Amino acid sequence: MKRLQLFLILTALILWNACNTSTDKNQGPEQVSPDIVNIDATAAGEVRSSGKPQFDFQETNFDFGTITSGEEITHEFKFKNSGDADLIISQAKGSCGCTTPEYPQNPVAPGEEGSIKVTFKSQGIAGQVVKDITILANTSPTTKVLTISGEVLKTGSEK
Repeated sequence: MKRLQLFLILTALILWNACNTSTDKNQGPEQVSPDIVNIDATAAGEVRSSGKPQFDFQETNFDFGTITSGEEITHEFKFKNSGDADLIISQAKGSCGCTTPEYPQNPVAPGEEGSIKVTFKSQGIAGQVVKDITILANTSPTTKVLTISGEVLKTGSEK
């Protein structure tokens, strides 16, 4: 009987913990206005050819070369809004906690330029590294993936 009670208590705790997850504070605003979504097709099946923002990145991959563990690398991915509507970035997220993106919080007007600043902290990391930064915006498609890569060498104090 005690085993059954212990099993039920542990199960309840596991379920409660699984349902009580918190959001990552680095994910940007918790709510995104629905008016930033740009849908290409209307309910009538017509496809809009104007009113779309578009990323035009100078580069989408950056190789930082070889660094020593503990070094911090920062790189700016520059882009231009080559569309004909304001480009709004609602979220930028790195593939792990060691990669932190910063993005424009205000709309980028057509023809204007902006950048995504990415910082990679290599503390405790060694070997070949490939990190993705996923950008969510009102473009079509709605996501864009940027990549940083390189090699991180161990320091003499790491084993």
